[in-house]
Amino acid sequence: MSLETLQVEMWMLKWIAVELRRHAPFTVFGAVTGVAIMVVLSLADIPRSMSSGLFWGLHPLHVLLSALTSTAMYRLRAHGSLQRAVVIGYVGSIGIATLSDSIIPYLGEWLLDLPNREIHLGFIERWWLVNPLAAVGIIVGYFWPHTTLPHAGHVLLSTWASLFHMSLAMGGPPDLGMALALGAFLFVAVWVPCCTSDIVFPLLFVERGSREPLAVP
Repeated sequence: MSLETLQVEMWMLKWIAVELRRHAPFTVFGAVTGVAIMVVLSLADIPRSMSSGLFWGLHPLHVLLSALTSTAMYRLRAHGSLQRAVVIGYVGSIGIATLSDSIIPYLGEWLLDLPNREIHLGFIERWWLVNPLAAVGIIVGYFWPHTTLPHAGHVLLSTWASLFHMSLAMGGPPDLGMALALGAFLFVAVWVPCCTSDIVFPLLFVERGSREPLAVP
């Protein structure tokens, strides 16, 4: 490995660390307020249909922004084909959004033994909604490659989607210990997967010679 390549690789690690650190406080805020909303919904005995409607509204929007940001990140850093951008945008959004919004929350529901736990896979259950929105995100990200605002929105939407997936499994108001555990799972479900989807995953497919550093705050 040449010195130049090593410098680029070290820059990428530094950039990833900066992005994770930058979004950690925002994700903590989303997780804390999310748990507060979950407690309020439980105390108010809000029907599960409301949580279901909110999840199925937020998850597809999360996929849309994730596809846009993943594709835009790849487009900004490489000159690959549209076909390659489509694959990266689709896998980066559907795969990681499903992990963030459904699989990790369900793991939390299972570990906490929540009574109504059930995993929801949007690209299968609502394929007619989730997959077309991923396609729209890919197209927009390819022809309008911007990442800052979509990434911030992506983190927020993922927080709420994960929250309402978990609230569907609740059988009543959580006690303090459960509330803290739910907050921790919300944080993990959003923080690493979102930054992985938007930053790490697209850059894995950028040719080494194209990995020129962007400004790191």
